[in-house]
Amino acid sequence: MYRFILAVGLVLVVAMPSLGADIEKGMAAYTRGDFKEALEELKPLAEQNNQEAQLTLGNMYYDGEGVDQSDAEALKWYTKAAEQGSAEAQTELGGMYSDGKGVSQDYAEAAKWYRKAADQGLPEAQYELGSMFYDGHGVTKDAEEAAKWYRKAAEQELAEAQSALGGMYIGGDGVNQDYAEAAKWLRKAADQGLAQAQFELGNMYYEGHGVEQDYEEAADWYREAAEQGSAEAQFEMGNLYSDGQGVAQDPVEAAKWYQKAADQGLAEAQYELGNLYADGEGVAQDGAEAEKWYRKAAEQGNEEAKERLDELSKGQ
Repeated sequence: MYRFILAVGLVLVVAMPSLGADIEKGMAAYTRGDFKEALEELKPLAEQNNQEAQLTLGNMYYDGEGVDQSDAEALKWYTKAAEQGSAEAQTELGGMYSDGKGVSQDYAEAAKWYRKAADQGLPEAQYELGSMFYDGHGVTKDAEEAAKWYRKAAEQELAEAQSALGGMYIGGDGVNQDYAEAAKWLRKAADQGLAQAQFELGNMYYEGHGVEQDYEEAADWYREAAEQGSAEAQFEMGNLYSDGQGVAQDPVEAAKWYQKAADQGLAEAQYELGNLYADGEGVAQDGAEAEKWYRKAAEQGNEEAKERLDELSKGQ
């Protein structure tokens, strides 16, 4: 779900001075976190069909700001604003139907509302509609249509759409495979701080796809993503420190990053962490700890971990 806060239109303030002053007062209260005053000012306006007030009231009920949290009430106010043509409310309403919050999950209804907002040019709705076409939720699965909507949002600088479009160029989904184009869009999203794009761009530099192979650059992007909590990037940082690629070889650092990824449940990291404990590299040798991590990885289907457990059971 997104959170849209609309500025009060000048036309509204001029044409309806008292109403304009009230909405300004209510929105100012909401922005500074005075939800009690915001509710007092905005609810009467929402009941008079003011779109901004209805949208904001929907947000307040969705997040439980100054009111008891209620998906049903959020849905009610989003619907009122959406039916008046608010693209932001249409997007929020699409999210409610997609997630089944306050209403039975209905992907077709979600897609309907996303399309209304997307047709108005709202990038968040364009991205969500692209995802519906990519996954075949509520619409016929269509990679080309997904790429079209991702591109519209990406060209409006929405990082999630830029990353998704980059991924489609990597896989040749709905577009001709083009690593250089993939790297271009991933970089745009990565520069905005999106961890998934930073991780994917790190992969591009590591493999030399669409860019000149550069392990140091790969390490820089993996680190950016890893520090934001990306388990996959943390695992790759562990690999780089283990092998000395793009960074000085350092088993202690390798163990640190494998541990972070393993703690998030990444099976490959759990297996590698088990190896470090088994061999005493970067950590004190500890057979019990090694077995623990092998078992965690094996329970997720990691075949190498299963083999190591089998070897341990045979005393090898």
